[in-house]
Amino acid sequence: MPTKTRKRQEQVNPPKVLVLGILSIILSGTALLRLPLATLDGEGISWIDALFTATSAVCVTGLVVVDTGTTFSTFGQVVILTLIQIGGVGFMTFATFFAFLLGKRISLSDRLVLQQALNQNSIEGIVRLVLRILLFTVVIELVAGLILTTRFAWEMPLGQAFYYGMFHAISNFNNAGFDLMGGFTSFTNYTEDPVVSLVIGLLIFVGGIGFLVMSELYEYRHTRRLSLHTKVVLVTTTILTLATMMIILLIEYNNPKSLGPLSTLGKVFASFFQAITPRSGGATTLNVADFQQATIFLIIVMMFIGASPGSAGGGIKVTTFATLIGAVWSQVKGREDVVFFRQRIQPVFIYKSLTVTLSGLFFVIVVSIALSLTEKNVDFIVILFEATSAFGTVGLSLGLTPELSPVGRVIVALTMFIGRIGPLTIAIGLAQRKQKEYYRYPKGKILIG
Repeated sequence: MPTKTRKRQEQVNPPKVLVLGILSIILSGTALLRLPLATLDGEGISWIDALFTATSAVCVTGLVVVDTGTTFSTFGQVVILTLIQIGGVGFMTFATFFAFLLGKRISLSDRLVLQQALNQNSIEGIVRLVLRILLFTVVIELVAGLILTTRFAWEMPLGQAFYYGMFHAISNFNNAGFDLMGGFTSFTNYTEDPVVSLVIGLLIFVGGIGFLVMSELYEYRHTRRLSLHTKVVLVTTTILTLATMMIILLIEYNNPKSLGPLSTLGKVFASFFQAITPRSGGATTLNVADFQQATIFLIIVMMFIGASPGSAGGGIKVTTFATLIGAVWSQVKGREDVVFFRQRIQPVFIYKSLTVTLSGLFFVIVVSIALSLTEKNVDFIVILFEATSAFGTVGLSLGLTPELSPVGRVIVALTMFIGRIGPLTIAIGLAQRKQKEYYRYPKGKILIG
């Protein structure tokens, strides 16, 4: 990297720009949601509840302490939806779009921040990717919103159906999980509905694979090639989704509180939906609290893995998980290299995967311990579920979030914030702190296992 570019990158400090940008949007959203105009009763909500809701929206999580549909007015709901859209696509993406419309030049510093925000390896073609992201977002949300509008129009006025359709399309494409169904029930009234299950499920899936993957799939008809990243994301996500679906179907098949009362096709739809939503979606067609503990723990694991890099989802990311599995498999087979699709993974990516995973695991443990101290008489698996859901910006809950103490709400809000920026910031920090080694220590041996 040229000396001037390196100095410019150090002056810009992309991680700081991203953190301060997200924080400023959260605080602005908090102030708006605190207004009496934002609630149906005209009395407003507390500052801590407004902060929690704004954080959950910007970090596209979906955990709520007050019900979105019955607490907030149309103004408040539009504020939440705007925060979701900005948080999902990225505030730098919107800033770049408006600068482009005004004919302003996108500076090098802006491109460097965009590079880190979108988790790209270089700034080449970054503005073109931003414009394509916005195009994908508008088209996908509009198409899905109209399909959902058609479905909801069966049971509500057309205007309300359109509003509900677009709200849930935007919320779920951005992997936020907010809903207007009322009573913290999400889509439990549509468990066997093929339209709602498939549309919302596919929105979560597409929103979770990342914009770079979408872009490559769009260009595939011309290029006839996919990058290693895209192949790993698609294969790993598909395997995890299908495996989770089959395990849930097996465990919950006869559970009278979950899949038991459903038809065979309904069980398949419900299992499919519940396998996709831990990717960072947060919507659900079943009450997660009614699942058996084995299923709940499986969902915890899937929430920790999360979605893909460059998407609205959280977690350690599927590529991180795939890299670690590849490293384990190579050791078992006695191979030195980790190979995917006939391409060798560089050791630096394995080290980064270990760092992100262990940092995330340590953080979830610390949050779980803290919540176990603030929330008395709560089963630990419920606390672990809530902590992992917040870290992975998923939004699924076993019912603890609305009952959290004020301190617990602050802890979970902070967890959502760190979960949204944490793994990305760690990766950026590792990349920026790479230093030239002028000497190396002699090799040593320790016993492992």
